[in-house]
Amino acid sequence: MRSLLLCFFICICAVNTVISQRVCATTEYTNYLLKSDPGFKEGSLKANQQIAATLNHKNNLIVNRDTTSNEIIYVPVVVHILYKTALENISDAQVKSQLDALNKDYRRLNVDRVNTPGVFAAVAGDARIQFCLAQVDPSGRKTNGIDRKYTDRDFFTTDDAMKFTASGGVDAWNSTQYLNIWVVRLSGRSLAYATPPGAAADRDGVVVSYDVFGTIEKVRAVFNLGRTATHEIGHWLGLIHIWGDESCGNDFVDDTPTQQSYNFGCSSFPKVSACSPNSNGDMFMNFMDFSDDACMNLFTVGQVKRMRALFAKGNIRNSFLASVACDSTMAQGGPLPDTTKPATQTTVSLSESKVYPNPVRTVMTVDCKAATSLTFKTMRIINSTGVTVYVSQLKQEITTHNLSKLSAGVYFVQIADGSDKFSTKVIKL
Repeated sequence: MRSLLLCFFICICAVNTVISQRVCATTEYTNYLLKSDPGFKEGSLKANQQIAATLNHKNNLIVNRDTTSNEIIYVPVVVHILYKTALENISDAQVKSQLDALNKDYRRLNVDRVNTPGVFAAVAGDARIQFCLAQVDPSGRKTNGIDRKYTDRDFFTTDDAMKFTASGGVDAWNSTQYLNIWVVRLSGRSLAYATPPGAAADRDGVVVSYDVFGTIEKVRAVFNLGRTATHEIGHWLGLIHIWGDESCGNDFVDDTPTQQSYNFGCSSFPKVSACSPNSNGDMFMNFMDFSDDACMNLFTVGQVKRMRALFAKGNIRNSFLASVACDSTMAQGGPLPDTTKPATQTTVSLSESKVYPNPVRTVMTVDCKAATSLTFKTMRIINSTGVTVYVSQLKQEITTHNLSKLSAGVYFVQIADGSDKFSTKVIKL
């Protein structure tokens, strides 16, 4: 399925709280861009004309550039984590697990590639695109590519507020050198959305909900293999949904079969619809469908060509080929100090904590000014023989704890964060 022009698009993937189904609010976000960004339609049209021109070149690869078809393209990534609660402030490990998933999916090194039916495995492609957490920030300083910022917003919507400091978000890093990914709490059922090629530079990138980003810790089933980001970055690289966003539509890729609509959950092969071109049916395991993470496993050769075409000389992602942000040796000076936490988080010591009443019969109150919804602490109660008998996370300054199940005796309450510690003896009546 092919065309010279690709309709502009944007996808917001969401989960249905009843059946855990991805859906897409393409019209909603596209209309928003059309209203808020007068240059969006023109930019999108130009980008897709460039893609078409590159694909029409005799080599169907990168043109007018000193490179080969096997070149690995490296894309520096900055992950902006916007959090109000500790739950939303995902760990570095969770972020890195997402990068690992992306790099396997875009090189067809994902272990579940063996699940691709043979008829579709024949057209499965290695995109030869790799993603690194940026090692150099826009000012030339060292960074780990993870940008954390506290926000007072309970959630974000599809109005792009997370992309601007003035609206409680954080401004994009230079989008000609970095793929900006904003990890936030999205409102309603939204999982994620991405800008298409041609969107304004200060909006360019991908937005993903914190609980579907990565493969470990705070991710939720059935979106726990990092495929939400794989799907959205596919949009950022010029792909649209495999069904063409309309009944039996066109996704402008030759080797993806026409299908009637999106698939969700885990379908059984073959799944044939009214417009299936043959008995093989839908390519529901394609990363650009809406199947569960565990049932997605490929891009096609045609999709790979379309994505790589964006990096051709003169095309919209070509500037990434000159980026040095993946190379830590290019950094000058140390990283900037972390100023994302409120001042109280760095000045309040655990030693200022209080526990009362003491002795206690049933309910014990812990006043720990160093514990808030931003940086929770773990409290342990240990009996006189050294056994931990009670554990709780202190997610706010004042918490209460029901100790009625503890027998009478002497206990020790301990709260620790590195060298910052609090310990006190408590008598349980």
